Amino acid sequence: MGPAELKELVRAGGEGRSIRSAADFGEWVSALTLDELAEPFTFVVDGGGVLRLAPRRSEHVVCAGGGKILSAGEMSFREESGRWVVEDVSNQSTGYCPDARSWPAVAEALDGMGIHRPSGFTHEVVFRRCHSCRELNIVREKDFVCVFCGEDLPRGSGTSGSPGDWSDREDRIALRVRQHGGAAGEPVHPSR
Repeated sequence: MGPAELKELVRAGGEGRSIRSAADFGEWVSALTLDELAEPFTFVVDGGGVLRLAPRRSEHVVCAGGGKILSAGEMSFREESGRWVVEDVSNQSTGYCPDARSWPAVAEALDGMGIHRPSGFTHEVVFRRCHSCRELNIVREKDFVCVFCGEDLPRGSGTSGSPGDWSDREDRIALRVRQHGGAAGEPVHPSR
């Protein structure tokens, strides 16, 4: 699933940098410029639970190497008392549209690396697919109205364009697999 032009950007060896430890992170970050460090990074937690980081303007599907993910978004770091800590982290990825409930995968990856983190996403993004026009929306200020056609958006969790609200991730995944042949953690885009 997902737009062909994004999948076409995926190249062997072009995925985000796998970070498994604080030492991996330290090595990677030491090669970055101050300008690069000033911006958040694109991140995914891949299907194996490994954090991958790439420059902010990277597509999440490219950062993931085209694979399945457990979470995705943007993350920034700061150095504090000689060690790196996560300053901000969001689930903002319009390619994967991860639910805020994907936080435990992010927490586990960061804890495994020994990098201090917040207790949850510092900025949670709510994604909804419009049932009428099928466009993907980011809900702002609890305004569940499609910015493309003005119709009401589903209030339940998820981005499914199928009738009904989806509050259970496994149900949404199962429906997506049945309808589109996709699988959990694949990019979510309107059917064409």
